[in-house]
Amino acid sequence: MSDDAPTSWPALLAAWTDFAKAAVAFPKDDEGDRWRAAVPAIIDLQAAAAALGELHRLPDGHAPAAIDTAEVLITRRSDELRDLWNASPPKGVVEVILDAHSAAAAARASLS
Repeated sequence: MSDDAPTSWPALLAAWTDFAKAAVAFPKDDEGDRWRAAVPAIIDLQAAAAALGELHRLPDGHAPAAIDTAEVLITRRSDELRDLWNASPPKGVVEVILDAHSAAAAARASLS
């Protein structure tokens, strides 16, 4: 899901919903178990990244707390994913982690 083409929120959500549905078909082995366990964290990271791009919709003064909350979520879920793969998640998972951290950094920078 690392296509760089612009998309809409419903399309992004649909892609991750399809991913979540497909998780039940992962092989019943260690790697499949890791992917199934990773689904909620991956979806949370994608949701946080998308929500950080919508901070302008919040009432005045609410963005700093929202960014703090997102950063806690991003750090926790990123750590969970790294732990699942013993600090070496697959490239696609690393991209999701980096995208979420980048969204948080951009949101924080926009406050200045």
